[in-house]
Amino acid sequence: MKDAGAILRRGAPYSRFFYRRGTLALRGACVKARHRLSEMWFSEQDSARREFSELRVQSDVASKSIMTFLDHIRVCNDHDPARYLPFYAAGQRVGWVARDFAARRLGAFPEVFSIAADRIALRDGLADFESRTLAMKRVTDALRADGTVTAWRDEFYAVAPRFGATPLFKIERAAAPKFGVTSLGVHLNGIVHAPDGLKMWVSRRSAVKATYPNELDNLCAGGISYGHGVRDTLIKEAHEEASIPPHLAERARPASAITYCCERDGGLRPDILFVYDIELPADFTPKPNDGESAGFELWPIEKVRETVRGGFDFKFNCNLVVIDYLIRQGLIGPEEPDYLALVAGLRRWVGGGAAGDVAELGAAQGQTKGMGR
Repeated sequence: MKDAGAILRRGAPYSRFFYRRGTLALRGACVKARHRLSEMWFSEQDSARREFSELRVQSDVASKSIMTFLDHIRVCNDHDPARYLPFYAAGQRVGWVARDFAARRLGAFPEVFSIAADRIALRDGLADFESRTLAMKRVTDALRADGTVTAWRDEFYAVAPRFGATPLFKIERAAAPKFGVTSLGVHLNGIVHAPDGLKMWVSRRSAVKATYPNELDNLCAGGISYGHGVRDTLIKEAHEEASIPPHLAERARPASAITYCCERDGGLRPDILFVYDIELPADFTPKPNDGESAGFELWPIEKVRETVRGGFDFKFNCNLVVIDYLIRQGLIGPEEPDYLALVAGLRRWVGGGAAGDVAELGAAQGQTKGMGR
C-alpha cells in the first residue's frame, strides 16, 4: 500500500478522506463505497479524478491518526485562492471563476464576458437584471449540453454582491459553483427533550439524490431559491422533506448563521447557512414526503456528537450545523482544545458576502491551517 502521507502531500483533497482508528479512508461523498487507499483508482477522464488533482491539502493531515471537530472547519474552507479570478457584474464582485475554466470555456462567449488577467466581468451592455439573466442562461445551457454542469435543478439562485442586496441576475442552482456565487441555505435542527436526555432527529439522504446520496443530514435543509425568503424556505422544506405541518414548523426559531468557502461541485462554494432550531413533541415522528430523505432516526445527542467527531457520515456542511448546535448548548466548551478556533471558524465572513477580495478569500484558508493543535 502506498504511503498515505505521500499521497496527501501530492495534493489529494483533504475533504475526500477521513481517519478512523488509524486508517485513512475515502469519504462516502467521493465514491459510493469507501475503500482502503490500496484499492483506490480513478480514470483520467473521470470528473472526480479532475477534482482530486486540482484541490490542495493541508500538510499536517498526513501525521494525524484521530479526527477532531476542527477538521470539519478545515474541510469546509479547503480552497486555493490563486486558482480564481473575481467575477464582476455591474461593477460589483459577485463571485469567483477558476482561471482555467474562464480561459478554456468562457472565452467562447465574448458577447457575455470580458476576461482580463485579473478579473472576469459581464459585459457593460448587459445593463439590467433581465439581460444579465438571459445571457447567463445561454452560457449555463451550453455548459449543461456539453456535460460541464450536471445535477440540473431547474431552480434559480439570486446573485448579489452580499446578503440583502438587490439581485443583479439569477442563475441555475447547479451552475452556481462554476461562477463562485454565494449560495444561501437554511438548515433545521429537530430537538426532543426526552425523559432519558436530549435527542436530535437525523435524516438519511435518499440513495437516488443527485448530490451526497446516502449521507446523514440535519432534520431538513434546502437552498434558498430566487424569490423566496429564509423563513418561507424553511417552512416549505420542513413540509416537503419531513412532513412537518406548517403550524408546527412555525415554532422553529432562528439560532445562528454559518459561513464557509470550499472547492466542491466543480467550482467554489462560498455559502451562507441560516440555522434554525425546533423543539418537537415527543409523539411526533418526521416522515419522508418528497423522496429527498430515506428516513429519520431519533439519536441521543451524545451519539450525534461522536458521529460528527469521528468521521464524515454526515454531509459535509451538516457537520458544521451540528458543531454550532453543540457549542450553543454547552456540549462543546472551553475544555475542547480547539474551542476558540471552532467558534471563529464557523463564521469566517460575517459581512453578508463570502469574501471581499482575493486576499480575503485566501485568509480563511490560511487561518484554518494554523488553527488549534
